[in-house]
Amino acid sequence: MTTLTAREVYQCLRDAALGIRPLQRLGLQPVHGLLEVGIEGWQLTLDVTGNSLHHCLRGQSPDGRVGTCDSWQRTDPVSLLSTWELAQVERLLKDA
Repeated sequence: MTTLTAREVYQCLRDAALGIRPLQRLGLQPVHGLLEVGIEGWQLTLDVTGNSLHHCLRGQSPDGRVGTCDSWQRTDPVSLLSTWELAQVERLLKDA
């Protein structure tokens, strides 16, 4: 099975920012700055401080493929978001 790429996880976050896919929290409260979210079968572990999204530490697609910050080398999916997309995702995280 292939590993998820940073671009695939970015696309999932981008779709949520654009309102194409709904974003929901999978846990009630962040644990140590980590927030689990779901986006139409995708599961992402995000590093969040306050209302600021910093990194995506792990992603799992609906077909079971997994990607982590180690497998993405130096490209974090969050860093691929535009300023507007990042602001939209942060708003969704706050409202979720």
